[in-house]
Amino acid sequence: MSGVTVKEGFSGQDLLNTANDTSEKSSAGEWVTNGDPVQPVQGHVTRLYRRRWFMVLLFSSYSLCNAFQWLQYGIISNIFIKYYGVSSLAIDWLSMSYMLIYIPLIFPVAWLLDSRGLRIISLIGSGLNCLGAWIKTGSARPDLFGVTLFGQLVCATGQVFILGMPSHIASVWFSSTEVSTACSIGVFGSQLGVAVGFLLPPVLVPNIEDMDQLSHHISIMFYGTAAVASLLFVLVIFVFQDGPPLPPTLAQAKHLSNTDYSYKLSILRLLKNQNFILLVVSYGLNTGAYYSLSTLLNRMVTHHFPGEEVNAGRIGLTITVAGMCGALITGFWLDRTKTYKQTTLGVYIFSLVGMVVFTFTLDLGYLWLVFITAGCLGFFMTGYLPLGFEFAAELTHPESEGTSSGLLNVSAQVFGLIFTTAQGLILEKFGVQSGNIFLCCFLLAGAIITAFIKSDLRRQRANQEAENTLLVSCHYVDIQYGSVTQHP
Repeated sequence: MSGVTVKEGFSGQDLLNTANDTSEKSSAGEWVTNGDPVQPVQGHVTRLYRRRWFMVLLFSSYSLCNAFQWLQYGIISNIFIKYYGVSSLAIDWLSMSYMLIYIPLIFPVAWLLDSRGLRIISLIGSGLNCLGAWIKTGSARPDLFGVTLFGQLVCATGQVFILGMPSHIASVWFSSTEVSTACSIGVFGSQLGVAVGFLLPPVLVPNIEDMDQLSHHISIMFYGTAAVASLLFVLVIFVFQDGPPLPPTLAQAKHLSNTDYSYKLSILRLLKNQNFILLVVSYGLNTGAYYSLSTLLNRMVTHHFPGEEVNAGRIGLTITVAGMCGALITGFWLDRTKTYKQTTLGVYIFSLVGMVVFTFTLDLGYLWLVFITAGCLGFFMTGYLPLGFEFAAELTHPESEGTSSGLLNVSAQVFGLIFTTAQGLILEKFGVQSGNIFLCCFLLAGAIITAFIKSDLRRQRANQEAENTLLVSCHYVDIQYGSVTQHP
């Protein structure tokens, strides 16, 4: 195949019709131009674009901002209870609104993602996040709890357009050897937002008695958030794209060529997929426990360590930062080993062990020990989040990743609402340890359910079949054009 060049946008046959330039051909049958690999397959060419990293990082950034707004009330709940003069349940609902709104809206949003693409979803999600942040800037007065609730509801609506996107961005922009890493980076943004949500509010809003000074500190937090959200929204408007001109993988190229796609039929097929349904339940149990733990962490820590609001935030930060490390490590591990079932089950079991250890060390009176056990818990429990997205994409290919991850998140929000409400009541009536044991029981159930999931890696199989077809096609082309090159 000497004397063939590859140009962006050429079909497989076009590759054979150009004979004046030179190109580099890899041992796998790929042609390389300017460091970007492309492949001819059934009239299409696949290619990786360097801008893919900027797309996933931009998404992670506005996901970070939205996740920060989820927790900016809960981690200093005792301060906002006093400031607005409302009950602890009312402040809990500022966080739980994110879970409640997601449930009815995810299906129309998933349909919009499938029919209109990534850009419109990104614009709406980042736009609502920005709008909600600005609404909350007008609520820095003790008598304006209704305004802050409305702003939080707008941000919660924006979250519906954000939460299920990481696996979809990974499949649309990244190669088969990068999808797990890219999905982890996408989830990383949300986790970093949670980390900032644990860290900054206790620092920005001290527990003081002077209401005027308290209003000033709250206003600084709200205006700072709105400024960051505005900058990210502008970047999305001018930079974010639907997808690359050419698909990154053979499986994605085949998916794009499918003109018979039906969102309704896709949902029905997913509901008939037993392995996926088991994953939906187990993912919901784990992530719902994480949501409950994050929402009620301030009340847990200050119950055993009164006056330690700042350290409660730092413990939450420890949980999340450890989880981000866990997510990135598991992402790299999956890209190299493809051991989805084994990795998911192992991380789930360690999440259960971490929760048990955290439960029985919280009341020993050693704050440094709580930091260590919380970090171990976070490494696995938070690190589990991208695993679920990627395992679902494998089990459900060629269904849309937006649909499968949306169903996972519905389960997480439902269990998150149930666990947060129930654990909050248990905390008040029976104590912190009983509330955490409640979560441990459901994590045990989730680990058992995960063990029954069969490792049916459909996406990996589709990529392998497409590569085999390509090798056969290249062998045919070599014979047709008189080349002596032989492909295995």
